Amino acid sequence: MPDMLVKLYELPPLAPLIEGQREAGIDIRRALAPEKIYVVNWVLRIFGKLWASETDVAINNHPVSCFIAVENERIIGFGCYDTTRKGFFGPTGVDETLRKRGTGKALLLACLHAMYEQGYGYAIIGAAGPTDFYTKCVGATIIENSSPGIYRGLLRGETE
Repeated sequence: MPDMLVKLYELPPLAPLIEGQREAGIDIRRALAPEKIYVVNWVLRIFGKLWASETDVAINNHPVSCFIAVENERIIGFGCYDTTRKGFFGPTGVDETLRKRGTGKALLLACLHAMYEQGYGYAIIGAAGPTDFYTKCVGATIIENSSPGIYRGLLRGETE
């Protein structure tokens, strides 16, 4: 999967997405340190060890670089940045049974806007799976010859 480049200075507005999620009963916000074990364990259960490791890093960052989507006091999605490398967005995911409600896009934009506010001009989406989604949402472009990129030689263990 290729990496993608996003111009953070040309992002769509975030507020309408956050408000739309709020109206649907979903809160998009930064994870809090005391929630770390719950967030990391949820990511581990739904998405596996590698993404859980990166989520752990994101919650330890200052400021926390992990946003979560919460509905009815339970996690339904997450998005991280500055985990494997500075300036990288990801991992991110929404519970498969709760997709197609705009939550993934809201998490993406929350992270990218936070990166811009922290001084980044560009973000890299590492090993972007749904490239059409990223192009449509934020105008991301594929970085040629970027696969496997920084993930070359990544240890995956026996169960990955």
